[in-house]
Amino acid sequence: MMANLFSSFDPSANWNTSANWTSTILGFLLIPSTFWLIPSRMNILWNLITNTLHKEFKALVGPTSKGPTIMFISVFSMILYNNSLGLFPYIFTSTSHLLLTFSMALPLWLSFMLYGWMNNTIHMLAHLVPQGTPPLLMPFMVCIETISNLIRPLTLAIRLSANMIAGHLLMTLLGNTGTLLSNTTLTILLITQIMLLTLESAVAMIQSYVFAVLSTLYSSEVN
Repeated sequence: MMANLFSSFDPSANWNTSANWTSTILGFLLIPSTFWLIPSRMNILWNLITNTLHKEFKALVGPTSKGPTIMFISVFSMILYNNSLGLFPYIFTSTSHLLLTFSMALPLWLSFMLYGWMNNTIHMLAHLVPQGTPPLLMPFMVCIETISNLIRPLTLAIRLSANMIAGHLLMTLLGNTGTLLSNTTLTILLITQIMLLTLESAVAMIQSYVFAVLSTLYSSEVN
């Protein structure tokens, strides 16, 4: 039995093991082999999505860069898959845990910073002082820009996990009150739950897109 409501977001809350993390690789069993062999409707739809994302990321990174767009599309795909999988009952939402989101955000941000400071040091120093800043405010702007740069991986991780937790927590709170309601109120509750589930589906797509776009913007600043 769970000690508190937030224990539902603990990957070891149910089986006393970390086996719930297997949901992150469950997609390899669910995706049919025909997806990779013939141009099915799912394949055509996914190719359309990836091509659209490639054009958007290419505009952010630069017209001569092709490799980074593939990496960011892969990040988008992984987050979207895990967010969508968490909408099913009794499946742990791995992206609601800071351990996963921070493990994705920190290496991305750290690699961008290392590349930028090693290859474009002057460009990175120029980013610390916005253009047109008065000389008196330059030390303060350097401190502010440095802090805002250092907390980027944390904000990426918290934004994703908090949005995943908030919707699931609200649905759990409403669902636990179902046994205490009358038939009329229960009908309204079911309609509300369906609307929340639709909203959570949209949030799952939006948050994966936001994570990928912000990562792309951070990478474009080091060039």
